[in-house]
Amino acid sequence: MQTNGKKAIFREKALRQLKAQCGSCTYAEDKRIVKRLKEWILRRDPKSVMIYLPLPIEVDVRSLIRWLRRRGVAVYVPFMEGKSFRLVKYRLPLRKKRFGIYEPKFSNERIKKKIDLAIVPIVGTDPTGKRVGFGKGMYDRFIAREKKNIKEIIFIQRALCWSPEVVTDSHDMEAQILITGRRSYCLGSEK
Repeated sequence: MQTNGKKAIFREKALRQLKAQCGSCTYAEDKRIVKRLKEWILRRDPKSVMIYLPLPIEVDVRSLIRWLRRRGVAVYVPFMEGKSFRLVKYRLPLRKKRFGIYEPKFSNERIKKKIDLAIVPIVGTDPTGKRVGFGKGMYDRFIAREKKNIKEIIFIQRALCWSPEVVTDSHDMEAQILITGRRSYCLGSEK
């Protein structure tokens, strides 16, 4: 996916910031974020959650996945297919695939069409509250195709990587809230 020059420069700066944060201090940040997510989830009581399997620079949500499964919540994760992905039910074992992303084995299982909550990692955002990701456009394509089936979207990242000027494009996805290690930000109208 082609991006504008401002977005590419911002993405590069944000990725450097996120990579610099990787290490021992991330454990505490990730625990704070997961705690905030659990509080949010307890208020909403979703029956189905879309979540991701983390890369080192992303918030480690594996403990949240275990917690959701113990509560009987259906957990779905991305399964890459070409330039986008489809959702598959989370299950072990996981295999390392392209871009260093872990996925469950391929599944033809039909998933529930409605997702109550989607938890999406971001590289950064701007005054529009839209997502700057890794630049492949996979989440943008998936959300554009499935938006009507997703009730609520939450962005998460360890520390706010924010551009004071608009760098996102009209096709970039939006969320209702962004949760970081320090605080939560309202990005749109809350449902």
